[in-house]
Amino acid sequence: MITEQTEFIESALQSVKECNDRHEGVQLKREQPSEQAQFLEEMGLMFENVGMPRMAGRVFGWLLISNPPLQSSGELVDVLQASKGSISTMTRLLIQIGLIERVSLAGDRRDYFQIKPNAWTQLTQQQMVRVTAFRKLAERGLELLTDSDVELQQRLQEMWKIHAFWERELPQIHQRWEQEQMM
Repeated sequence: MITEQTEFIESALQSVKECNDRHEGVQLKREQPSEQAQFLEEMGLMFENVGMPRMAGRVFGWLLISNPPLQSSGELVDVLQASKGSISTMTRLLIQIGLIERVSLAGDRRDYFQIKPNAWTQLTQQQMVRVTAFRKLAERGLELLTDSDVELQQRLQEMWKIHAFWERELPQIHQRWEQEQMM
């Protein structure tokens, strides 16, 4: 596992160097390139820990730190040392989730990708919808167990309580966030 991570990091560093040599706009901190490769790996692991593909995290991580912010599929393939198919699949996934967007430039046949503006706000709003859906599902489960003993109902009651709490609180938190952004 560590050998694979080391090989990935070394490969990513070589790709970044080649990409920098070829594409002046892609700028990494040359004094500490291993930190950026490590950042990509950590972002990949973070995504993997929440049930998403590691490569989706690497793509997302690169789009967070790349300069210019618009990156073509080819640039993502080169920097991340991934196949075109993998990059295509991961960018579609990240678009579907709402974290990135596809951009086309006049006169250029390539598609570019960038972090979607307000992506985190939109994800939070989507999470609020999911919280409500889970609360409603817990209610349906409790209706099924109305004649059951309390111990059987306890798991669903816990599910209902936490989701009812977040359903009440998240809109207020989101509103405070929006107010802070206006300051």
